[in-house]
Amino acid sequence: MRALYFVVGLLALTLVPELASAQEAAASTGGNMAIGAGLAIGLAVLGAGIGQGLTAGNAAAGIARNPGAGGQVQTAMIIGLALIESIALLAFVIAFQIQGKF
Repeated sequence: MRALYFVVGLLALTLVPELASAQEAAASTGGNMAIGAGLAIGLAVLGAGIGQGLTAGNAAAGIARNPGAGGQVQTAMIIGLALIESIALLAFVIAFQIQGKF
């Protein structure tokens, strides 16, 4: 898993110079902005889906092990799922801002 984080971080660092030069060629980067917005929302939804799946699965496993703590686990799970979903919605708004729709 650390190798995956390393590769994603290295990829992000290699793309930063292209973003810094985006101001110079703003007229010809319409397609790049659309691709960037699509990648932003796609990766955000992918991460949110994985996070929600892990959260729900671990909460179900916790309730199965200790049914008496079901209410507390369920409350924490719902709060966690709401925070994960808010990150996905924030990425959706940022994707629209990248395209210049707002």
